[in-house]
Amino acid sequence: MSTYDVAIIGSGPGGYVAAIRCAQLGMKTAIIEKYDVLGGTCLNVGCIPSKALLDSSHHYEDAMKHFEEHGIEISGDIKLNLKKMIERKASVVDQTTKGIAFLMDKNKIDVFTGMGAFKDATHIKITNGKKKETIEAKNTIIATGSKPSTLPFIKLDKDRIITSTEALNMKEVPKHLIVIGGGVIGLELGQVYHRLGAEVSVVEYMDRIIPTMDSSQSKELMKVMKKQGVKFFVSHKVSSVSKKGKEVTVTATDKNDKEVTFKGDYCLVSVGRKPYTEGLKAENAGVKITERGMIDVNDHLQTNIKNIYAIGDVVRGAMLAHKASEEGVLVAEIIAGQKPHIDYNLIPGVVYTWPEVASVGKTEEQLKEAKVEYKMGQFPMRALGRSRASGDTDGFVKILSDKKTDEVLGVHMVGARVADLIAEAVTAMEFRASAEDISRMSHAHPTYAEAVKEAALAATDDRALHI
Repeated sequence: MSTYDVAIIGSGPGGYVAAIRCAQLGMKTAIIEKYDVLGGTCLNVGCIPSKALLDSSHHYEDAMKHFEEHGIEISGDIKLNLKKMIERKASVVDQTTKGIAFLMDKNKIDVFTGMGAFKDATHIKITNGKKKETIEAKNTIIATGSKPSTLPFIKLDKDRIITSTEALNMKEVPKHLIVIGGGVIGLELGQVYHRLGAEVSVVEYMDRIIPTMDSSQSKELMKVMKKQGVKFFVSHKVSSVSKKGKEVTVTATDKNDKEVTFKGDYCLVSVGRKPYTEGLKAENAGVKITERGMIDVNDHLQTNIKNIYAIGDVVRGAMLAHKASEEGVLVAEIIAGQKPHIDYNLIPGVVYTWPEVASVGKTEEQLKEAKVEYKMGQFPMRALGRSRASGDTDGFVKILSDKKTDEVLGVHMVGARVADLIAEAVTAMEFRASAEDISRMSHAHPTYAEAVKEAALAATDDRALHI
C-alpha cells in the first residue's frame, strides 16, 4: 500500500493547486480524480469552456454588427459554424487539462483515476471500474467541488431542459432559450446564444439580476443587455417546467401573483450550484456533512477530524475557482506548519458578459445594513477616450470609502476588461489604500484603468477631472 503525506480528492482549481503547493513544500502528494481528465468543473465544463464560447460569440457579433463602423467591409454572407465553435472550445479545454497533467508530472504528484472514498480517517479506497486500490494518507484534502442545482419540480432531460454542462455542447442555436436564473452562469450562457441568434428570456426569482452584487451593477447590466435584445422577467417565481416534443413550457407567477407562461425550444436551468460529496463516504472517516451536503470546517479549513481538510465549493463561501485555489494553498501551508491567511472580503467576483462586471469588498447595501458611514465616487466609462476609441462606452467604476478614514471599502465596476481591472482594486485594498491614495497614482492614458483614478477622485471631495 502506498503512503502519502497528503492525498487530495478532486482535481479542480482547489485540488490541483493544493497538490502543487504540497509538493513544493516537500510533501509526498497524491491526487484522486474520478474522471479521466484533470481540472474539475472549472476547466472542463465551467470557467474555461464558457469563456471560450463567450470570446467566439463576441467575435461573431462584432463581425455581424460592428465591423462596418470600423471601416471593415465583408463581401458575402457571414456564416456561423456552431460545430467548429464548439470544437474550438473543446480544443481550449484539452490544452488546459493537458497543462494540469504536465504540472502534476513536473511536481512528482501521483495521479489516481477513480472514485475516491474513505475507508477510515487515514485510508482512501479508489475504484475505477473493476480496478480497486487503497492508499494511506496522513492528511487528506477534500476538494470535490459542486454540481448544478435544480428545483424539486424540474425534471432535467439534458436534451431540451438542460444545465450549463449541456449548454456548452449544443448542436444547434436555440430559437428561443428560456433561462431560469439571472445569476452569473445564466447571463453568460444566455448572452452567448443571444449573440448567435437566439431569442433569450431570463426569468429571475429575485427583484434584480446578479443579486449578490452591488445593485447599481445589476441595474446597469440589465439596462445594457436589454438594449442588446435580451428579455428579463424579474420577481418571477417559476412553478413548472414541461416539455412536449421540441417545445418547452415554463410557468411562473409574477410579483402580482399573475401566472405567466413562456414557450421556447430550450430551457437552461441556472439556479446555482450545490456541493458534491456523493460517493465520498465521509461518514467512514467521521467527517460531518450538513443536510445541504456542505462540509463544516474551522478557520483553518479543518473538518471535525483533525487530519482531514475541505476546500472550495464543498465549504462555506462563494463558489469561485480562485477562492478554491487560495484555500488549497492555505491548507497546504497549514499542514506544513506555516501561518497563512485569506481575507475573504478581498476575493473578487466577476461576470464575464460584455460589458464585464467585477466587484470586490462591500456593496452599498452591505454598508448601509452595517450602518457604516461612507463616501461614494463614480465615473462613467463613456467619459474615457479609450472607451470611445474601442466603442465600449457602457458601464462605470464606483469606489466606496470610509467617510472618516477614506479607506477603500468596496469597488464595483461594469465595463470593458473590468475582469482584469478589478485586480488593481484588490491590490489597493490589500494594502488598505485610501481613495486619495488611488487618486494620486499615475494611470496610463488612454486606458480603461483611468476610470479607477477618476472614481477615486470623485470619492475624494468630488474631484473627478473629466466629468
